[in-house]
Amino acid sequence: MHKVAVIEDNLNIQNIYKFKLELGGYLVEVANNGLEALSLIEDFKPELILLDLKMPIMGGAELLSKLYELYEELPFKVFILTNISFDEVPTSIKFLKYDKYLVKAHLTPSQLLQMVDDVFK
Repeated sequence: MHKVAVIEDNLNIQNIYKFKLELGGYLVEVANNGLEALSLIEDFKPELILLDLKMPIMGGAELLSKLYELYEELPFKVFILTNISFDEVPTSIKFLKYDKYLVKAHLTPSQLLQMVDDVFK
């Protein structure tokens, strides 16, 4: 069973994605902010991270920077999943590697599941 971490502070969105991914056959763990996510990633060892940018305590851009400090090369895929358009994204994130940049408002949970499925084909 493939492992997916959902890093999202909005509990409704977090629950929708978790439910949809679990129905799709994935093992899913969630974190509400980047600080929680650091522990989750170390313990859970996900193969894919769905990462929101705007979160309390530690946002997604800061978390992604920290992950690059910890790992020379990330051992998982990263989908940035946010409502910030790419034109408004913090400059720091533009220099970090990630696999997809997705705007939540333009994506249904079913479309997200299809993109996750495509990662593991």
